[in-house]
Parts: sequence; structure tokens; C-alpha cells
Amino acid sequence: MIVIALFLLVLLSGPVYFLLAERPSGQRWFEASKDSAKMAPDPAAVRDAVVQVYVARAWGWRGAFAVHSWIAVKPTASRDYTVYQVIGWRQYYDRTVLTIRKEVPDRFWYGNQPQLLTDLRGEGVDDIIQQIHEAALSYPFPDEYRVWPGPNSNTFVAWVARKVPALGVDLPPTYIGKDWLGGARIFARSPSGTGFQISLLGVLGFTVGVEEGIEFNVGGAHFGIDPLALAVRLPGWGIVGLRGFE
Repeated sequence: MIVIALFLLVLLSGPVYFLLAERPSGQRWFEASKDSAKMAPDPAAVRDAVVQVYVARAWGWRGAFAVHSWIAVKPTASRDYTVYQVIGWRQYYDRTVLTIRKEVPDRFWYGNQPQLLTDLRGEGVDDIIQQIHEAALSYPFPDEYRVWPGPNSNTFVAWVARKVPALGVDLPPTYIGKDWLGGARIFARSPSGTGFQISLLGVLGFTVGVEEGIEFNVGGAHFGIDPLALAVRLPGWGIVGLRGFE
């Protein structure tokens, strides 16, 4: 009975979230907002180095199940943010899907509000920024993109997170693609750097970590429990606990 209940949870969580979420109707993708959400510190006013990891619901029906993610950094005294991310549509124009460029760090993702997962500032952050840059340049799939099971934008952020444990980021269950390790590789550090994971081509596996708790991946649907945060991890919904939704 437990197995059947979990299976139904996997099947129904995404569609239920989609039905309950507030989404603009009739809006086309190029009309959706890409403005700043005013979440990142103003580089003209904040001298400290800044590293932030953002996530936002994907455009359209995919937002019921998955998110897009990116990393924004600002070195000490810099007046600009550099954003690291993977953008899938670029492959249709024979461009690398990995982009590293100066831009708005906290923009809406085609109308969807970004959520801040990590916010690091001050002493030692410049070193982390350098590590992020080196990890991004070593990303093994700069010209590949697949919505499922990966590699995609979430695969990239998970790759950087594993290479830079100081980020300490807990990637929610909606991070479809975070378990894509590539090729025959099946074992890796968990993205938070606090545990480990086993993944078969991104479609079946599990993760155990201090930050993640215990999370299972069945066909790209992630579910589990986080005892330390008193939360459950649900496909479509994300992390549901005492702090609400993440």
C-alpha cells in the first residue's frame, strides 16, 4: 500500500500544483515580464562580493513540474552582476547553451517570480566566485540540452554546486535534471555537498544528505523527507514544511 500511495503521489502532485497555481492566461512567452524582481542588492550601493542562486518556474505547462535555475555573482566593488546559466533554445541556432554574461541577476523568468536559494556576501566570497567560474568552464555539456532527463539548466547549477561545496545549496524536488550525471557515471556528491547520490541516467536513483534529507528520483519525479527541516519533498510542489513552500 505504501508503494502504491507513493506512486500515485508522483503521478498527481505536478498536475495538482498546476491547477492550483496562479498563472497569467492567454499571455505569450515574448510578452511575459523579464524585469528585475528587486531581490539582488544594488551593486551601486553594496560594495561586498555577492553570490546568489535563483530558481523560477519554467514557462508554460512545464512550470507544473519543473524550474529554470541560474547563478548570479558580483565581485567586490564591481558595478555589474555576471549570470551563469544554460538556455535551451540557443541550441536551435547552433550556439552553446551555456552563457556567462553581465545582466540582471534577479529577473522574472518569462513572468515567473524568481526564488532565492542561496545568498552569500562579504569576506571569502570572491574566492567562491572564482571557483564558480572555473566550475562553469569545466561543465561537460556546454552544447547539449534536453528538458528531460538532462542535461539542462538544472544539471548545470547542480554541476557547479558539486564543484563548489561552499554554496551549500539545497536544490528542491522541482529541479528536474539535477540528477543527470552524464555517461556511465552513477555516483556523485549530493549538490549541497553534505551527502551523496546514486543516479541511473537521471531517471532513477536517490540522494542522502544533511541538507537534502532522503530524496528518491523515479522517472524524474523527486519525493522524500527532510527530517532536520521537518519537511517533505514533493514533485511539482517542491519542499513543503513549517516554512511553507520552497
